[in-house]
Amino acid sequence: MNQLIFRNNNDWTGVITRLTLGLILFPHGAQKALGLFGGYGFNGTMGFFTGTLHLPWLIGFLVIVIEFVGSIAIVAGAGSRIWSALTIILMIGIIFTSHIQNGFFMNWLGNQKGEGFEYHLLVIGLALAIFVNGSGKYCMDQLFLKGTHKLTGVSRK
Repeated sequence: MNQLIFRNNNDWTGVITRLTLGLILFPHGAQKALGLFGGYGFNGTMGFFTGTLHLPWLIGFLVIVIEFVGSIAIVAGAGSRIWSALTIILMIGIIFTSHIQNGFFMNWLGNQKGEGFEYHLLVIGLALAIFVNGSGKYCMDQLFLKGTHKLTGVSRK
């Protein structure tokens, strides 16, 4: 099971995709969790999720955790496949609950009712690449695999 989750191709593609995804998600998560970058912080965000969007408390909490903790874990390459899968699920949920009615394009010129879902598709694409390829070089996932090749007979590159 560890091999399935933590193995990676030990290449630069994984590094580039995980840093891109993690650094894009981090400010969004920091807005929600800490109130950085003009965000409302945990309490304000949870109030919006539960009061305005009528999401269950657990779903709102998971959104914050996936965007904030997940982004940090992806940058570090710690459980990137798990966090990428959760990010894909999150983005699909966001598309269908908040953005599908606004069409594909983002609202760069302010002439739409709301934002489209192109950003979310880009995030899904990056997360899918990490899910398939792994974390790449210089990742924490390599620490989780350390020694498992001795137990399973599987060699690491």
